[in-house]
Amino acid sequence: MSRLAEYFRRIEANRHIVIDVVRVYLGAGLFFRGLALALTDTGLHQLTGGAAPSLTTSGVALYVMAAHLVGGALLIVGLYTRLAALVQLPVLAGAVLVVHWQNGLLSANQSLEFSALVLFLLGLVFLFGGGRWSLDARRKQGSLEGSAAAG
Repeated sequence: MSRLAEYFRRIEANRHIVIDVVRVYLGAGLFFRGLALALTDTGLHQLTGGAAPSLTTSGVALYVMAAHLVGGALLIVGLYTRLAALVQLPVLAGAVLVVHWQNGLLSANQSLEFSALVLFLLGLVFLFGGGRWSLDARRKQGSLEGSAAAG
């Protein structure tokens, strides 16, 4: 068997790793995006669209920052993965449909395409869960072992 064929056979045998890699990458990206929004004035200004501070804009900004920070951290470790992805979905749907839609596809900053990709990948993580290497899987495995030992 050629080296290339062996390489692809190994990848095929470990397909489950893909969801873990996507989950960790998305979590890290969202977490650091939340940090950037929280720690920089330009991030908050960009998030509110330059609108004057109000209860609504402050509430939305707080939700987005918290969702990215907490949800991103939970996605990284794979704890409450589906909930963490679900909390992110309205934020990314808003980014796609409200914030970046007017720029259209193929704009210079590619914000619509990137936000749509993140939205799609979060949907996949929500549907398929955290993966084999998540804390959710470890928790489930521990509860199955505990119930088998009790029975």
